Amino acid sequence: MSGEQPSGAQIEARKAQSKADRTGSGKDAASRLQSESDHSAMRKHGK
Repeated sequence: MSGEQPSGAQIEARKAQSKADRTGSGKDAASRLQSESDHSAMRKHGK
């Protein structure tokens, strides 16, 4: 673990992905949100 805390966007994306997994609804949007927040974190932390 890097010790870095997830951003607010990453937390929201995880919540959306979890809901999509449970309900089967909104999977594409949740996946896109997760991908965007992960890419933002990589730019922010230089990885």
